[in-house]
Amino acid sequence: MATTFQLGDMTIHRVIEQEDPLFDPLEFFPGLTREVLEENRAWLQPAALDPESGLLRFCIQSYVVRTPHHTVLVDSCVGNHKPRPTRPFWHMKTDDTWERNLAATGLTVQDIDYVMCTHLHVDHVGWNTRLRDGRWVPTFPKARYVFGEREYAHWTAEHAKAPNPVIADSVLPIMEAGQADLVRTDHALNDHIRLTPTPGHTPDHYAVELGRGATQAVLTGDLIHSPIQARYPELSTRADTDQRQAAVTRRRFLECHCDTGRLLCTAHFPSPSVGHVTRWGEGFRIAAELP
Repeated sequence: MATTFQLGDMTIHRVIEQEDPLFDPLEFFPGLTREVLEENRAWLQPAALDPESGLLRFCIQSYVVRTPHHTVLVDSCVGNHKPRPTRPFWHMKTDDTWERNLAATGLTVQDIDYVMCTHLHVDHVGWNTRLRDGRWVPTFPKARYVFGEREYAHWTAEHAKAPNPVIADSVLPIMEAGQADLVRTDHALNDHIRLTPTPGHTPDHYAVELGRGATQAVLTGDLIHSPIQARYPELSTRADTDQRQAAVTRRRFLECHCDTGRLLCTAHFPSPSVGHVTRWGEGFRIAAELP
């Protein structure tokens, strides 16, 4: 299974927490019909659609990008000891998979300079914090955590209306520790890493472009979840805060990177999760890349 990719003077590591059948495709994609699902079942199975359960197979993972200057972790998965009763497969996890896979890269939490959260959903912020003596503390003691400023404002306002445990245990403790940087989502971290706004899934979602000068790779975050959305970019998820905007963003993004040779590193596609965009009729496909 591909977990490490070399791009010039950058190394990209996949740090996998989970890869399982998780969601019913017809529930996850409200606009998907059973007829269209059946038309695509043959190529979706078994990697992206589990033939036994009929559920979408998702990979829950972080990416660690090592440049000559910094080590950056993008998206921090679900985490341990987090109360997530509406998602039994993530509720009060205690496994060490993510920690073991981070160690396999040769890195520790002390080595991370920046943690970048493409957005503030449950499966992208969990390892921001860990439980110590009954308190949530930053997992990465030396890191600056990069949040979109409008993303943070949106979710903290929602949290004020109705308490959200994800914000309470995985975002606010970072603010309280003084380790957060709230940025515009066109922010450049350095000459190798820059953000690009990709709204729709959440109000201030961002993707991460990699490459000194020209873009060589892009970490997509949740602007796309499954290979079927590449073929049908207008297929939005029930989790999108603005399904129409998400569809516009997704098609524009795929058009921008189609046939460019840039590496797309997706958050949730099944392994190897990484590939190049090519055209497929009126849509696209992301062909897997092996190192």
